[in-house]
Amino acid sequence: MYRYRNIILKSIVLMAVISSLTMVSTSCRYKEPRFATKDSIPQSAKDSLKYLYTYHFTLGTNMECTSDSVNLVQLPIIDDFKKVEKGDNVVVADFMIQPKDTVDSVWVKVARDQETMGWIHENQIMKNFMPVSSISQFIYLFSHTHASLLLLLICLLAMTSLYGRWHTGKLKTVFFDDIDSAYPLLMCFCMAMSATIYESMQMFLPDTWEHFYFNPTVNPLKVPLILSIFLLNLWGFIIVMIAALEDTMRMLKFTDAIFYVIGLFSACIFCYFFFIYTTRIYIGYAFMLYFLYLLIRKAMHRRYHYQCGKCGAMLKEKGKCPKCGAINE
Repeated sequence: MYRYRNIILKSIVLMAVISSLTMVSTSCRYKEPRFATKDSIPQSAKDSLKYLYTYHFTLGTNMECTSDSVNLVQLPIIDDFKKVEKGDNVVVADFMIQPKDTVDSVWVKVARDQETMGWIHENQIMKNFMPVSSISQFIYLFSHTHASLLLLLICLLAMTSLYGRWHTGKLKTVFFDDIDSAYPLLMCFCMAMSATIYESMQMFLPDTWEHFYFNPTVNPLKVPLILSIFLLNLWGFIIVMIAALEDTMRMLKFTDAIFYVIGLFSACIFCYFFFIYTTRIYIGYAFMLYFLYLLIRKAMHRRYHYQCGKCGAMLKEKGKCPKCGAINE
């Protein structure tokens, strides 16, 4: 059992190294739709696909109003408006190009119902509406509200409290006085990698992230490479989290395990925000490489090299298991 776990651990570390190297790949954008000169696709369908590539949303896209109220212009009368309120759902009904418009040449028609519809500048869509997808709403919650700051504050308070217990020698904690498992540190690494990739997309590929925001998916095979790596890291985080929790509950008493898990998730939150902010000033990439070095060293210097065949306890050497008394040869 231990042999297979070790192989899985090394494979995940190798995948993390490959992810780091492939972040510089050029295939990081959604492909522009191309059509044959002679095909049976209606022009309206072609336009809809072009809108999706250019503006990241298209005809029939459903959105929710996030501002207190939004005025929809009743063209061609500029000064005539109809309002949609916060929480109202609208659907994209049409696009129009006004080349002489100095503010934004692209107008989008949205409709709440038959009586409430009108036009709005395309650049106002991101500011006033969000997609109705649950993934998009989760992204919006973290990107446009104070939820992330509140989460960071809770993380810091938890880490401060747990540090006091660790300082008195009563508590195991990630990295400083860790359990003999590389999974908790790998869990933090996956979170740090996801944060680094996310912020890199915000800096260098904002259109790719905006397209994903309006058209989210959890399938890493249907998106550009950079998003595929991002989603694989998130899936890897979930898998490693399960392994880390299993190791924690097996190696520690229940009460100590609870405190350790709280500290572990606090460390993950801290890694997320730390790498978000350090990546913005480019030093996050250096910290990422150093983190990878620490992870590899942790994996290569585990104190326990065997596992009891009866109860699963970790052993430093073969022989009698101190937990169940079974003889392991």
